[in-house]
Amino acid sequence: MRSTKSQFPDRSGLRAFTVIEIMIAVLIIGLLAAMAIPAFTRMKETSRAVAFVNDLRIASDAFNTYAATEGIWPPDAEGTLPAEIDGYLKLDLWNGATPLGGSWDWDVDKFGAAAGISVHQPTANITTMEMVDKRIDDGNLGTGTFRTRADGFIFIIEFPPVVEEEV
Repeated sequence: MRSTKSQFPDRSGLRAFTVIEIMIAVLIIGLLAAMAIPAFTRMKETSRAVAFVNDLRIASDAFNTYAATEGIWPPDAEGTLPAEIDGYLKLDLWNGATPLGGSWDWDVDKFGAAAGISVHQPTANITTMEMVDKRIDDGNLGTGTFRTRADGFIFIIEFPPVVEEEV
């Protein structure tokens, strides 16, 4: 005859989580993560944009100080810091990648600017670049002092003089 006793030990007095309770806890954690990840991404992009704007202002101040001292903008220097700016701006700020990816570039009489600081081939998305534009300009990348240029964006320090036509 078979015994009616179960081959499993009696655990009725022990407290434990059921599979349903564990699944609900995992679901709640998943929902919290789903809400937190986009917020973290936005905060990260905002931080990168703020760092970029700060570096841009530092560089702009250096070029403006040079122009005020010397009476002229330093010459255009494709992808490198003009030698004339040595002492006005730290090389490590200029020679490294920008906080938004890409490289810094000093432009004279290019891209609709008498003088401007460009970021060439940034890796940041357009939303981040618009965030930068809203922080320093009009929020429109097609107009104002911060705008698109070929393969990047330019912060115009000085616009070309307006030539009035005679009537």
